[in-house]
Amino acid sequence: MIATSSTILHCTPDRAWQEVQTSQLLTYVTAPLMVFIPVDPPALPEQWAEDRYLVQMRLFGRIPLGSQWIVITRPIVDTTAGGQHYELRDNGHGEIIATWDHRIIIRATQDGHTHYTDRVVVQAGLLTPFIWAYASLFYRYRQWRWRRLVAHGFDYTR
Repeated sequence: MIATSSTILHCTPDRAWQEVQTSQLLTYVTAPLMVFIPVDPPALPEQWAEDRYLVQMRLFGRIPLGSQWIVITRPIVDTTAGGQHYELRDNGHGEIIATWDHRIIIRATQDGHTHYTDRVVVQAGLLTPFIWAYASLFYRYRQWRWRRLVAHGFDYTR
């Protein structure tokens, strides 16, 4: 099943792309709903590299949801002025979720802002409809946190 959610961010696509490549953004936009505890390597990188990262997931920081591999690639990077298009892909999988193929898609709007999309393909056997429903809510929450971060000038302490 596929869950998709989009929003407009009032920042440049280049700035959104810069931020999306940091683990700091992941921590901020998912807190306190979801917490990722690094396992292998024992710390998340400052900047995501095209690599694999094993994390433990905790709902509200307390309820264990098993382990998940975050598998990062960058299938599209187009820095053409006015036509920027970036994608960051997490082709993840874990104990509960066989497929969590998440694409973050960043495109320039005509007014120079950012059209931001989260698109995830979820496969988790009989749990798929429930994981899909959670993903749909989760990405709306993440985008609300994104808009809040942009409105506060990328102040991660607020």
